[in-house]
Amino acid sequence: MPHCIIDYSPEVAGQIDIDILLDAVHQGAMESDLFPEYDIKTRALAYPHHRTGQTRDSFVHVALHLLSGRSDAQKSMLSECVLGRIEPLLPRVVSVSVEILDIHRESYRKRVLE
Repeated sequence: MPHCIIDYSPEVAGQIDIDILLDAVHQGAMESDLFPEYDIKTRALAYPHHRTGQTRDSFVHVALHLLSGRSDAQKSMLSECVLGRIEPLLPRVVSVSVEILDIHRESYRKRVLE
């Protein structure tokens, strides 16, 4: 855990290689020292259809889904680690944000093939 999901407006791909953005989010999650690297899952989705009020401002939003149980301080530090890695890479992106979301531990299920 965590699942790091990067949502972005399509014009962001013209400003940065999305694989570099993926790596930066992944590195930020590792930098937090909250997870072993093999548990960090990172993926990105472009949203060609979006609005911000009456505009189509560029954006990158990273949602980190983690099993419940982390303290507010740990979550804050994690979001700062990720934002600190991605913000310098996105100087022309209008909105850059990070949020931490709890996954309900008692109901989470997973299957992994070995």
